[in-house]
Amino acid sequence: MSLQERAKAAAQNIEGKIEEAIGNITHDSSKQAEGQAKQVEANIRNASEEAKDKAVDVANIVKEKAKDVANIVKEKAKDVAESVEKKAKNVKNSIN
Repeated sequence: MSLQERAKAAAQNIEGKIEEAIGNITHDSSKQAEGQAKQVEANIRNASEEAKDKAVDVANIVKEKAKDVANIVKEKAKDVAESVEKKAKNVKNSIN
């Protein structure tokens, strides 16, 4: 989560808590609801940023695993090519 987004979410959460508290003190249910809504929005923002972070982490893991698999495939292909080359030489030598 970017520091800027984290700060925005924290500020929004604090603002919501203050607004809800003012609504509680003044018995203004509209202010209470607005404060609670801001807190929910801040929580959603945090959850969204966390999901983005996890997606990036997963993408990086997949990228590394794909590189590993590609290297394994290259090695196997090289081994197979060497084996075929040896067999071809053996066949050629047996013909001559």
